[in-house]
Amino acid sequence: MNFFSTNKKLGILGGGQLGKMLLYSTRKWDIRTFVLDPNYEAPAKLACDVFIQGDLTDYQTVLDFGKKVDILTIEIENINIKALYKLKKEGVKIFPQPEIIEIIQNKSSQKEFYIKNNIPTSNYKSFSNLETLKNAIAKGSLSFPFVWKASEMGYDGYGVSVIKKNKDLENLLDCDCIAEDFVPFKNELSVIIARREQGETQAYPVVEMEFHPTANQVEYVICPARISSEIKLRAKKIALEVSKKYKHIGLLAVEMFLTETGEILVNEVAPRPHNSGHLTIESSYTNQFEQHIRAILNLPLGDSGNKVSGVMVNLVGKENHNGPVVYKNIDQILAINGVTPHIYGKKQTRPFRKMGHVSIVNKSLDKARQIAEEVKSIIEVISE
Repeated sequence: MNFFSTNKKLGILGGGQLGKMLLYSTRKWDIRTFVLDPNYEAPAKLACDVFIQGDLTDYQTVLDFGKKVDILTIEIENINIKALYKLKKEGVKIFPQPEIIEIIQNKSSQKEFYIKNNIPTSNYKSFSNLETLKNAIAKGSLSFPFVWKASEMGYDGYGVSVIKKNKDLENLLDCDCIAEDFVPFKNELSVIIARREQGETQAYPVVEMEFHPTANQVEYVICPARISSEIKLRAKKIALEVSKKYKHIGLLAVEMFLTETGEILVNEVAPRPHNSGHLTIESSYTNQFEQHIRAILNLPLGDSGNKVSGVMVNLVGKENHNGPVVYKNIDQILAINGVTPHIYGKKQTRPFRKMGHVSIVNKSLDKARQIAEEVKSIIEVISE
């Protein structure tokens, strides 16, 4: 199915920064694109051919949108799955496939999938609500510390909390959730796997993620990860096995923990372009967004290797700032060699909201990490 300068239509569910960056490749290749997003000022709006404002969780809205396109993909998992199954039945190609999105939408289902398929992951227990979790603590079948996760709707650190004592339970949502063993780890790693219909796969280099201590979201991504070659091989092998079991089409970002004892445990996955792959725009021969387009259109996959080492810094809203966004001192970071800012186009900032990212590339990974620290100290995302 040829999408190059034709009337074929590619639909994207979600118009945030991932959708916007996917459109870098579709515009380059003159692929006709439709985007659905609830926000009239969604970042992807200016770069697509047709923008439709609508609720991604509404059955009829997603169904009507999907009928307008030939292939449908996502940039967010929180979408109406019943509409996707209906569209698939009617002949619309959907990548990643609805059955994969459905598993990944629910953290309890994800964990069940890993256990069933012998994928190494942390031990966990599922609970239907907060009361049943508290009862388990009272009866001694669940003990502190543990990691609480809402089964659905969690993202960018929201819906995740480390629970060390009873007082920590007070602010948790009353919802279906899981409690995972608290795993002491040395590093958080990620490997992005691309897979197309005929089975060809490409694995990106292992990256290392450093998280903000309070916001529980990625602050720096470092590539290549500062780990041994043996651990890199094991991490890549596990990620490829996860990809093989899911049989997804498109990208699959596999997030993992490297424990203090040297185990590698799968934390969770995302079936789409991912924050841990943004650096590939500057550092890789084929960036993750182009690779996703290649995969879902069943085109030969590109070289996922690194051209150069690099570090990515997430630009998030500064604490105590809400309102129209201002990027302070951006001119100063533009004066530094190897630094490339990406501004997502969100009009309103709030504390820890992802507003952009900055890539830093350098022949020396240590130097790139040093510059990343400098960039982080200079630029501020504040409100007017």
